[in-house]
Amino acid sequence: MSARTRRQKAALGVPADDSEDLSAGNGTPSSPSKSKRAPSKKRSRSSLKEEPRENIFLFIPNLIGYFRVVLAIASLYYMPLHPRTCSLLYSVSCLLDALDGYAARYFNQSTTFGAVLDMVTDRCTTSCLIVFLSSAWPRWAIIFQGLICLDLASHYMHMYATLSMGGSDQSHKKVDSSRSWVLYQYYHSKVVLFICCALNELFFIGLYLLSFSSPILSPSLLQPIGEAQPLSAQPGNPANPVPSSLFASPWSAGALEMARANKIDSFWPWVITGISAPVMLFKQFVNIIQLVNASRWLAEGDRQARLANRKK
Repeated sequence: MSARTRRQKAALGVPADDSEDLSAGNGTPSSPSKSKRAPSKKRSRSSLKEEPRENIFLFIPNLIGYFRVVLAIASLYYMPLHPRTCSLLYSVSCLLDALDGYAARYFNQSTTFGAVLDMVTDRCTTSCLIVFLSSAWPRWAIIFQGLICLDLASHYMHMYATLSMGGSDQSHKKVDSSRSWVLYQYYHSKVVLFICCALNELFFIGLYLLSFSSPILSPSLLQPIGEAQPLSAQPGNPANPVPSSLFASPWSAGALEMARANKIDSFWPWVITGISAPVMLFKQFVNIIQLVNASRWLAEGDRQARLANRKK
């Protein structure tokens, strides 16, 4: 570039270095900043193509979880009058609880959504079964209702405390031994956890089967109709009534109990219930410790937050 040309450019206020960026065709200056940003856009777009977005909902452990939900709903459909079919579907749904955890570790697909789905499915299926037991034995309904409340409250508070105090990436099964030795042993060993959960469910399945078989637990309507004594001829209490005319609705509690009478033998349900009862009691003890421990952990976080606010 000549000295005259430089003086002209200086008089017009155009830097001499920018003159080299003029295009040869029409003399329009190009934008250096745009030319530098263009490759970065290309790189970001290519990186998005190389890393496709994962669909968490279609992970194999979560697909197993959906299948568990389907089996649980099917078991509820057969629950009032079909004990064998219901028990089979319910048991398979519970056993798949161990399979989805193994699949999550094997395929490296452990997710927070999967953990919550697993816990919600467990709590809902167990609660539905206990609700049926409350209707089968109304005199023990308050005990069954207490078990539902304890189960839901302990697991909810434990998971909430873990996420709020331990962090969003913290698993509810990672319990430090300094906080609770019992919970550490319960969650640390997969064998202990599986046995406790399996036998706890087996206990309630045993009670469910006894509602179809045991004259000890339900003596009034589980007696054969032929052995019933003639009753007084009062309205609603006829002598030697026909079974179909005892209840106005075939779906009433009494009609369903009559329909369940003596459907299966009571020997094996008593065996299942007796063997699993101690483990069920231990599981409820763990639920109490879990509830108390989570409450103390949340209270500790509240104290720390209040202390931090006072220092401000």
